Amino acid sequence: MPRTGLVSDRSGGLPSGLPGSPALKNFLSSDVLVSGNLKFTGELVFDGKLQGEISTDGSLSLGENAEINGSISATSVVARGKITGTIVAKDRIEIKAKTELFGDIRAAKLVIEDGVTFVGKCDVNPNNAGPLPKASSDTAEPLELDDPIHLPER
Repeated sequence: MPRTGLVSDRSGGLPSGLPGSPALKNFLSSDVLVSGNLKFTGELVFDGKLQGEISTDGSLSLGENAEINGSISATSVVARGKITGTIVAKDRIEIKAKTELFGDIRAAKLVIEDGVTFVGKCDVNPNNAGPLPKASSDTAEPLELDDPIHLPER
């Protein structure tokens, strides 16, 4: 008996992960409501409602009807719908037009289309560069007006 809202499609008969084999794609439709944490591998298209966290080493694509209230951690995320929470992607986040995102995002690459509502902080760092060290003002002593300034000789 088929289950409403859940579709798993693996074209061909080859196991996933082998050269020439298709990747496993899963789809959770708009009539799905998840309360709790969602973990998966491969690729997921989620168009339902979720109250909790999504965690994967794969890719997540949110549909236009998706309503997420919680954090997302994935390799790549294509965001649509309404999201309230933090999104962290190891590689890329794409925020499509008409998406409402209320939360912070962090990724190596970021694409935001026109028409997005985004309220939050954004950290895009493709080279994983860290901040430059700040000069500590606590250790430096202020110069007095009468102190001589010594420059190195050339």
